Amino acid sequence: MTFLDSLDFTARRRPAAAISARFAPAAALLVLGALAACKANEEAKAPEGEPGAPVAAEAAPAAPAEAPAAAAAAPADAKPSIHSFTMKRLDGTETSLSAWDGKVLLVVNTASKCGYTPQYQGLQELHTKYGERGFEVLGFPSNDFGGQEPGSAEEISNFCISMYSVNFPMFEKTKVVGDGRTPLYTLLSDAYGPPKWNFHKYLIDKHGHPVQAWESKVTPGSPEIASAIEAQLAAN
Repeated sequence: MTFLDSLDFTARRRPAAAISARFAPAAALLVLGALAACKANEEAKAPEGEPGAPVAAEAAPAAPAEAPAAAAAAPADAKPSIHSFTMKRLDGTETSLSAWDGKVLLVVNTASKCGYTPQYQGLQELHTKYGERGFEVLGFPSNDFGGQEPGSAEEISNFCISMYSVNFPMFEKTKVVGDGRTPLYTLLSDAYGPPKWNFHKYLIDKHGHPVQAWESKVTPGSPEIASAIEAQLAAN
C-alpha cells in the first residue's frame, strides 16, 4: 500500500467512527428506555393486593417437604360426619344428630310391612345389649321400597311399640334413595353404597363417620355385626 493509499483508507474510516460517536448517546437512551419498559411491564404483573411487587416475588416457592405430612396428619373429624345433620323424630321434634357424638350407632331404614320387618326385634336386642356401653340404633322409616311403609308417623310409632317394644330413637319417614334423598342418606350412600331394600344397616363410629354396612339379609344378631360393634366401642 502506498502512502496516498493509506491516507485514502484512513479518510474512509473516519466518517464511520464519527457516525458511531454521534449516535452512541441515542443508542444508550434506547437501551435505557427498553429496560424501563420491561420494569414497568413486570410491575403491572404484580399479584393483586401487592402493588408494584416484582414478578420474582410473585412466584410461589415449591411446597415445603412437611406440607404432605401436615395434610396426612389431619384429624379424623375432618371427614364428613352425620353429626352435621338435623332430622325430625316421629313426634316432629327436630333433633341434631350431634346429640349422639361419642356413641356408636347402627342406622337402619325400616318398614312395617316388609318380609324383614321382624328384624325390629333383633335391632331392639342390640340396642338393649350394648346401650350401657355407648351404642344406639337409629331407625329411619322409609316407603322407598315396595311401598312397605305407608303409615303415618303415629301409626309407625304404635306399630313399633305394640309389636316389638321398640324404644330406640325413630325418625320421620325418610327418603333414602333416588332424587330427593336426604343429605344423611347421600353421605351414607357415598360411603358404602345406597340401600338396596328395607333394613339396610350402616355402622357409624363415635365421630359420626360411616365405617361399615350390611344388606337387609344380614340379621341384627349376626356375629359379624356384633364383632364390628364391639370393635367400634373399643376404639377411641
